[in-house]
Amino acid sequence: MAVEKTATLDANGLAKSSGSMMVYNFNIETGEYTGSSLEFLAQGVGIPAHSSFNAPPACESGKVCLFRDGGWQQITDHRGETVYNIETGEAFTLLQPGDYPDGCTPLKPVTIFDKWDGSAWVTDQAAQLEAAVTALKAEKSQRISEVGSITQTLQTQLMLGIITDPDKALLLAWMEYLQAVQAVDVSATSEINWPSRPEN
Repeated sequence: MAVEKTATLDANGLAKSSGSMMVYNFNIETGEYTGSSLEFLAQGVGIPAHSSFNAPPACESGKVCLFRDGGWQQITDHRGETVYNIETGEAFTLLQPGDYPDGCTPLKPVTIFDKWDGSAWVTDQAAQLEAAVTALKAEKSQRISEVGSITQTLQTQLMLGIITDPDKALLLAWMEYLQAVQAVDVSATSEINWPSRPEN
C-alpha cells in the first residue's frame, strides 16, 4: 500500500511537489472557521481559496476563531445576545462576532422612562409621574363623558316631567358618581381609587 505524500509549500505558497495537505477553511465574509479538509495539491498549485495551512487555536469559551489579516484570531463572541441602545432603550440581537457595539449595553432597562447614566439605567421619575398623571387625566375625562352619554335621556325625561321613580333614582346615582369623579385629584399621584359606577 502506497503512503500518500504530504505536500509542502514554497515561499510563494505553491506546492513544491504533488501531495496532500490538511487545510483549515473559513467563511469568505466573516472569516469564521468552518472546518478542515484534506486537499490534494498538484505541483505548483496553492491551497484552495478561503483556507489556511495553519490550524486555528482551540477557542476559549465565549470566543470564536476568525481568519483576519493573514492569521487566526480569537474574537469575543456575543452573537445571539440581546443588547439595548443607550439612547432609546431599543432591544436588538447581535448577529456579528466581536465586542459589544458602541452605544449599547447588555443591561435591560426596567421601565420605558429609564435613562442611561453611563454605567446603569436610572428611572426618570419626573417623566414617569408626568405620564401617569396624563393617563389619569384622560381616564377622568372619559368617565365624565360616559356619565353624560348615559344620563342624557334620563335628564330629558326629568325636564319633561315624565321620568319614572326608578330612573329618577338611577339619575341621582349617576350624578353623585359624577360629583365623586370630578372631585378626584389626578395632579400628583398614580394611585387612584375611582368611585364605583352605579348599577343600571
